[in-house]
Amino acid sequence: GTTNYFYGLPGWNTSIAAKDEQGVLVGAVSAPSINSFWSAQRGKGAFHNGMRINCNEPVNLAKALIATGFTYDLKLRSSQGDLMNMLISKIRDVRRTGAAAVDLCYVAMGAVDGYFEATLKEWDFAAGGLIATEAGAKISGRHGGKPDSEMVICAGPTLHSELVKLIN
Repeated sequence: GTTNYFYGLPGWNTSIAAKDEQGVLVGAVSAPSINSFWSAQRGKGAFHNGMRINCNEPVNLAKALIATGFTYDLKLRSSQGDLMNMLISKIRDVRRTGAAAVDLCYVAMGAVDGYFEATLKEWDFAAGGLIATEAGAKISGRHGGKPDSEMVICAGPTLHSELVKLIN
């Protein structure tokens, strides 16, 4: 969302998370330009502007609205374009907001069905990832393990497993 902020586009945000030895404990994402505040505490559910939220589940791949983002590394961006080219004929459509934390929150509230992006830092996905999982979504890395800088994949459990298979 930093580039959105510099260009005056909506969706820029501030996200913050706190971890303990078991993982992310609490997370919050504030996006004032779109009047949105999401929050979650591990085991307590996810909320958007104070209202409990849930991800869409189940979602058929052919009906899925998928959010994504692209790296600033030009070499990697081409391979991301190839991946999108493969996916586009298998899903409903694609959205690109330019803000990873907001995209994860959109999965959490059912505004999009799934999300994936490569080359994120933990601070990009920690808060939004907890919010999404507390809303019933699954978040992982490229091969289904913990999300990492190689890839973050997030969706309701049914769609998540389909996305992991397709992306690999």
